[in-house]
Amino acid sequence: MKNFIYTLLILTVAAASGCNKFLDETPRDRLPVDQAYGNLDELYLNAVASLYSCVGGNKDSYGLQGTRRGIYDLNTFTTDEAMIPTRGTDWYDGGLWQGLYTHSWGTGSSAVSDTWTYLFQTILRCNKSIEDITAYQQQKQVDVSYYLAEVKALRAMFYFYAMDLYGRLPIIKRSEPEWEDLLLKNRSEVFNFIRSELQEAIPNLSESYSNRPGAYYSRMTMPVAFFLLAKLALNAEVYTWDNWTSEPRPDGKNIIWKIDGKSMNTWEATVYYCDLLADMGYALEPDYQTNFQVENEQSYENIFTIPMDKWLYTNQFTNLFRSRHYNHATALGLNGENGSCATLEALDAFGYGTDRQDPRFDISYYAGEVYDYDGYPVLLDDGTPLVYEPRQIALDLSGSPYEKTAGARMRKYDVDRTATKDGNQSNNDIVLFRYADVLLMKAEALLRDSGPNDVSLALVNQVRRRVDADERTSLSLDDILQERLLELAWEGWRRNDMIRFDTFCNLRSFCPVTSLEADHHTIVFPMPGEFLAITGDKQNYGY
Repeated sequence: MKNFIYTLLILTVAAASGCNKFLDETPRDRLPVDQAYGNLDELYLNAVASLYSCVGGNKDSYGLQGTRRGIYDLNTFTTDEAMIPTRGTDWYDGGLWQGLYTHSWGTGSSAVSDTWTYLFQTILRCNKSIEDITAYQQQKQVDVSYYLAEVKALRAMFYFYAMDLYGRLPIIKRSEPEWEDLLLKNRSEVFNFIRSELQEAIPNLSESYSNRPGAYYSRMTMPVAFFLLAKLALNAEVYTWDNWTSEPRPDGKNIIWKIDGKSMNTWEATVYYCDLLADMGYALEPDYQTNFQVENEQSYENIFTIPMDKWLYTNQFTNLFRSRHYNHATALGLNGENGSCATLEALDAFGYGTDRQDPRFDISYYAGEVYDYDGYPVLLDDGTPLVYEPRQIALDLSGSPYEKTAGARMRKYDVDRTATKDGNQSNNDIVLFRYADVLLMKAEALLRDSGPNDVSLALVNQVRRRVDADERTSLSLDDILQERLLELAWEGWRRNDMIRFDTFCNLRSFCPVTSLEADHHTIVFPMPGEFLAITGDKQNYGY
């Protein structure tokens, strides 16, 4: 019976009456709480642990990272960091990848609507768990506030990603929402909801390191919540901007946080939460690549990860798989799809091919000739060496001599030589939050709050020294934006950063359509039409 209940709770998503697929899956009979949860262990397994199956994924648009056509792709291939060119008969896919890169996705993108579906199905599952934990607490007269806090903070994280992508959202707190629960709220209201949920949960969260094996491995813990609150504070000007197409953006110094009885502006709040993570013992790993190695659970820089174990979990990591040339992947005993690569802007940011090339380029990318495990050159089908040509990229490479070889390819994660599923299932946990990002967030917040200062400069140089990069002698906001690309390439933060720095709609290589973005409406994605048909709400501004 317990196995049946466990499976039931993994598969079931409570649905609003009359809703379409956005809030609906096959309805199933439910057991009363006192039968479904006989003890605290069953409560944890079925109402808490089962939710973590939603953090990673193995099908398109599901999971926070690791799969195709979902959150990671919407945050990466819409930016100046990476692209997937059309390569002859490969990678056109109905114009999906070109549309993401040129911001011409319109209102009909399946990637956009399927990601919305994933996020709200997961939120509804969290709501069901909150209801069941609350009912268990009332029936058994035991304190399970720590489980409630964990699930509410987890739900807040999914709301964070949804707000970042779509702006206006419904705030749904029931597993079987009524029509009025589905009405869209202004983004500032959603921001305040997420902030209060995380702040209220913190006292009942474990202080454990989530990335380390043990009872709290890959769970929502206090440091994970601190990181999310720092991100909320850093982006508060954007997240409290209710009409981003026609109103001025709020000033962060006027966005007030109440923390531990003190009032802080949003930049001060960012610093506060970053400092809490430092106080908890997080620090830079001496070797950058430790964070991305096979069996990277011992990193004391990584804060939150998606667990990867090819024998235990079904989570997949497609990013390396789809970037490598077929022959390159084969030479490593894996497979590849010959797709994603760095943009020209990313190459320039790294100083590729110049005497100022950043040391992190060779950590993050394959460029030029590549080799197998034994040091032999990887060959093309005609017997000549495979040479990646970073500067020969274009939005459509069809017919080009560099159709299959253009672009610097993703490297960042060490190769697991025993990976399965063509290399999609490996033992490198997928890094979502890490401490280097915390240092850069603090540096940026201090710079925005008080202008150029020695502390911000020292924080950035601390990150640069770790990879033996030359130290900066001065620091501007433009420098921070560049530094975030250098340090966090391929980690899924570029869209978030570019929107905060107001560069997301700027002209860049192969993007001739930016005049259509004068109102900045593309800084959020459109609402799925089927959802709007349910609620009668209006589409996001500008669509």
